[in-house]
Amino acid sequence: MIPGLSAYSVVLASSSPRRQELLAALKIPFEVRLMPVEEEYPDGLVKQEITDYLAVLKASPFKNNIQADEIIITADTIVWFEDQVLGKPKDENDAINTLRSLSDKWHDVYTSICFTTQKEQHVVHAKTEVKMAFLSPEEIRFYVDQGNPSDKAGAYGIQEWIGLAGIEEIRGSYTNVVGLPTQILYKSLRAIV
Repeated sequence: MIPGLSAYSVVLASSSPRRQELLAALKIPFEVRLMPVEEEYPDGLVKQEITDYLAVLKASPFKNNIQADEIIITADTIVWFEDQVLGKPKDENDAINTLRSLSDKWHDVYTSICFTTQKEQHVVHAKTEVKMAFLSPEEIRFYVDQGNPSDKAGAYGIQEWIGLAGIEEIRGSYTNVVGLPTQILYKSLRAIV
């Protein structure tokens, strides 16, 4: 669907099944290649500055090994709430406390995508505003017991039960909240090739 993309090998550097599913749904052939990196960022960064930094950082192990026909895609997603980052919860109690904090309030989700080739590197990002409904302690407990909040920023996946039952409204890209804003990814790939 993207003219010229067949001349490239797209590499998704993410173990996230959601990102892999979204890229596959775009009908873009890709391979997954993982390179470990310590996901730390300097103090003082806020909002998309954090995700921009981390998306570029995740590309750094690939810099010296990129083939001429490869496009490396790295991404990072955070939840920004009351002037702080809500990352992946440390444990079950942290997940419960995070969801209790988000209940009946708005928060922002930022995802940055870094595209790296031999010749260039650029980063795009998306912001989505999300309104969570009021969640009772029983609903939070149900989700934590049934879902898998431990690997998700903000302790929830919008594509899971909590997204169906507990998200009142979103302003912006739904796929951004899942972890990969597909429209800007598609647009960016078209610009590269």
